[in-house]
Amino acid sequence: MTRLEIRAAFSLASIYALRMLGLFLVLPVFTLHVSQMPGGESLMLVGIAFGAYGITQAFFHIPFGMASDRYGRKPIIALGLSLFALGSFMAAWAPTVNWLLFARALQGTGAVSAAVLAFAADLTREQHRTKVMALIGSSIGLMFAFSLAVAPVIDAAIGLSGIFALTGGLAIAGILVVTRLVPNPPPSEPVKQTWAGFQAVLLNPQLMRLNFGILSLHLVMTAMFVVLPAALIDTSNLPEASLWKVYLPVVLVSFVLMLPPIFVAERHGRLKPVFVGAIGLLSLAQLGFYFGLGNFTALVATLLLFFVAFNILEASLPSLVSRIAPPQAKGAAMGIYNTTQSLGLAFGGILGGTLAQHFGPSSVFLLGLVLVVAWLAIAASMQPPIMAVSREFPVQPQVELATLRERLLALPGVREVRIDAETRIAYLKVQLVNWEEDRVRQLVG
Repeated sequence: MTRLEIRAAFSLASIYALRMLGLFLVLPVFTLHVSQMPGGESLMLVGIAFGAYGITQAFFHIPFGMASDRYGRKPIIALGLSLFALGSFMAAWAPTVNWLLFARALQGTGAVSAAVLAFAADLTREQHRTKVMALIGSSIGLMFAFSLAVAPVIDAAIGLSGIFALTGGLAIAGILVVTRLVPNPPPSEPVKQTWAGFQAVLLNPQLMRLNFGILSLHLVMTAMFVVLPAALIDTSNLPEASLWKVYLPVVLVSFVLMLPPIFVAERHGRLKPVFVGAIGLLSLAQLGFYFGLGNFTALVATLLLFFVAFNILEASLPSLVSRIAPPQAKGAAMGIYNTTQSLGLAFGGILGGTLAQHFGPSSVFLLGLVLVVAWLAIAASMQPPIMAVSREFPVQPQVELATLRERLLALPGVREVRIDAETRIAYLKVQLVNWEEDRVRQLVG
């Protein structure tokens, strides 16, 4: 990876991490405090206030993704983080549950995930993109485990209002990162968005496979965590406050174990076999949970397998989406992807709780197994993406720039073209299997 790609990867991952840390710090203490507020006697209202963030976020992923295609990634990410910060500060002030519900909904309008992932795709070459997505995705798991450990300590020091204020401060720090540390993207042509173009992304068979995958992955994960904490406590006598001692080591070790498959996928062009293999490992994890419910060691070992598969898939899925999506619609494609991810989180909680209540904890893992096996069958028929590489060509003074982009895009193998009018450099992404470099050189003079 180049120095620019490393800088882009770590700065964008830090934006994700700062935002997710603020969200996860609230999770262990939210219901304890909110139930004591005016209006908190209604558990239904408390639950709606808790879930309002995810509901509004699901609606705003696509608009923010499409806006980032049209107006640029940085302004849209900064706008989203500003809305998230405003909602956080309002939640810190909220005197009643109703005000808190509104504040949580406002937090969710800052849905920047699609723009961040599309930005990562803009700033990295395809042969390194899965590593970058792995770094961003792994920051979520690390922040989740870290928040479980420190949330009770922070809550004791500053309370729920203080945590929300801290969340707003972290969002502002994210704005500073995106404006000052994230590199500027290569020059791009203005995007003309149409319903037909959006529909083509929405109904693309390859992208639909990946969207079904992210929905399944997060549905299974959310449903699993409805019953897994109680199972770990029952089989070990660990207090709930000490569960982070299980989660944090498992997440850290899984991050190390997922790196070799990611490197193999990128260096040797084995992305599809690694991707399908990770889905197979995920199905084995569901079997392990189903048969190991009464054994603490089996649960922890299976949890490690689950997170290895989960981390590989969290890295591979957005990388594949960015490769398959049309260059002018990466933000829109990521918006659809993140919307299905949010729906998976919502449905996972609903289905996991319903099944556990009526049919017992094992039924949750049986559902996960059925869903993952269906995903495995769908993914097996996926076409492996053709690797594209970046090329730069100086454009000679006698060449007219107005029509050059369209002429280059018409050539076989040329996937994306960006032309900097000031430096007269054409930035191309090409598929090496069928492109004609001599023809490109003729067109640029």
